[in-house]
Amino acid sequence: MRPVKLNVIDLPKSDYTGGPSSLCPGCGHDQISGVIIQACWENGIDPRRIAKMSGIGCSSKTPAYFLGKSHGFNTVHGRMPSVTTGANMVNKDLVYLGVSGDGDSASIGIGQFIHAIRRNLNMVYIIENNGVYGLTKGQYSATVQKGSKKRKGAPNKQPPIDMCKLAINLGCGFVARSFSGAKKQLTALMKAALSHRGMAVIDVISPCVTFANNDESYNSYGYVKDHGEELHGIDYIHHFQPLNEVDIPEGGYEDVQLFDGSVLRLETLSSEYDHTDPTAAIGALHNAEIDKKHVTGLLHHNTEMPTADENQGLVDTPLCDLPPDMLRPNPEKHEEIMARFRA
Repeated sequence: MRPVKLNVIDLPKSDYTGGPSSLCPGCGHDQISGVIIQACWENGIDPRRIAKMSGIGCSSKTPAYFLGKSHGFNTVHGRMPSVTTGANMVNKDLVYLGVSGDGDSASIGIGQFIHAIRRNLNMVYIIENNGVYGLTKGQYSATVQKGSKKRKGAPNKQPPIDMCKLAINLGCGFVARSFSGAKKQLTALMKAALSHRGMAVIDVISPCVTFANNDESYNSYGYVKDHGEELHGIDYIHHFQPLNEVDIPEGGYEDVQLFDGSVLRLETLSSEYDHTDPTAAIGALHNAEIDKKHVTGLLHHNTEMPTADENQGLVDTPLCDLPPDMLRPNPEKHEEIMARFRA
């Protein structure tokens, strides 16, 4: 028998798996679940330190299929960011991984999404974007491109909400777009997002095999494969992995230093593109929309913004671990505080 391969904290990949999927065979969401398992295992994150959060929809069912030993909370429709905010403030030492969908995030939960970015909540926010409401017979969602046509029904006549554009305009420090069929790129982005301090948004185009698996759908596997434009080749280098063990891709590259000392390596196709410039990202997305293409890769990256817990001035010890005498003032201190308000 071959020995079981362990990660840097001596855990097998089986410690990161979940239950069997009940999604439609071939659903892109299952590929994303596999990428999450791989990324968390390769990054050496203890699954007991991860809190996986979700809302409602096909996408929000997926946390049952990965990280079975992690904490989990399935919230009501569109409310995943606010529940995650509360959990993050109480225990900031957990790694927060939120899984949402285009309905959960771009419709009923769009206000929650906006304020989570505004606060720079320390979490990875994955949007499994298939352009339809898969649990309610495949109506178009708010993210589907104008003119896209699902298997049955008339083409979509409404302009889309681009979640990456929205996130960048709101000042999100890590914004990326990928495709569930681009496993290598998505895995690298996921590993980098897990090491980013602050809000990291990954919008993943994930074709619906039931309602939008036809070439007239701009979110179908065939359309994205033929009309995808990769912004840059991408790889991720762990801070605990010696650089001389990494295969350096051909062509020019740029190293992006992350907060923990790890490096995100980008093989840039265009030397003119600057991932630190939000206007360049908006321009790339705008041009792709005009050309009816999907631009993928790390669109914007900024590590200079304080996170929500830093803005709140929280102590180093998570609030859930503080002893009662630190959480509750004694009678003398309480009277001193109250006296200030009486003055």
